[in-house]
Amino acid sequence: NIPIVTTLHGTDITLVGSNKSFFPVAEFSINESDGVTTVSNQLKKQTEETFDVKVDIKVIYNFIDFNRFRKTDKDHFKKAIAPDGEKIMVHVSNFRKVKRIEDVILTFSKILDEIPAKLLLVGDGPERKKAEQMCRELGTCDHVRFLGKQEAIGELLAVADLFLMPSESESFGLAALEALACEVPVISSNAGGLPELNINGVTGFTSDVGDVDSMTKNALLLLQNPEKLAEFRENAKKQAKRFDLQAVMPLYEKFYEDVIEKSKAELAVL
Repeated sequence: NIPIVTTLHGTDITLVGSNKSFFPVAEFSINESDGVTTVSNQLKKQTEETFDVKVDIKVIYNFIDFNRFRKTDKDHFKKAIAPDGEKIMVHVSNFRKVKRIEDVILTFSKILDEIPAKLLLVGDGPERKKAEQMCRELGTCDHVRFLGKQEAIGELLAVADLFLMPSESESFGLAALEALACEVPVISSNAGGLPELNINGVTGFTSDVGDVDSMTKNALLLLQNPEKLAEFRENAKKQAKRFDLQAVMPLYEKFYEDVIEKSKAELAVL
């Protein structure tokens, strides 16, 4: 028999778990797996609360490839986006409701009331039209760039001062990890697994979901204090190193090896 390993992500629980027709299949698949992993402690807890889990779940975090995501010199690109030295914020997502794009727009608008700034919105999805309308209503269109789907995310993060992620739910927050690897502090919600990645007051700040005023205050605290921003950039890089591909991949390999050995032992008994 070939051992079966299941790795659970956020949508496996939030979408499949809430669908009555898929629920029994999902629960059966989890419990019949020889090994199960999740990408955060919060997702493990949520899985155990959603399903009647009869197996042990191993938490192994997502990883980052520093060959793709790291701080690079893109000053020429930065000057093209912010010719007058404006602070640059970036948001990357699939523009679904759960990403709370309206909070990104509102937070940026409040920041713009205090300091010159630009916002780069990367990605596409069902909430994009709403976001564009909000920019028109708030009068921020001249300061916001909708870039659509992009492959070279690392180059965009290289010019960023802050990364905005006010999500309603995140199993881990891979986009935030990519930002940290590029030495960009993260202003995020405290939803899901984000606090396990974005350390409040160290690599960025976390706020309650929907608390735009708190996110604005935290962003300005860094943007208006160059020394503090530099400190958080260094902290971001150190935190991202914990999730380096070279550090995390051996954990997966060891887990698979243990599952295989356990399976062999069980077959030997039979």
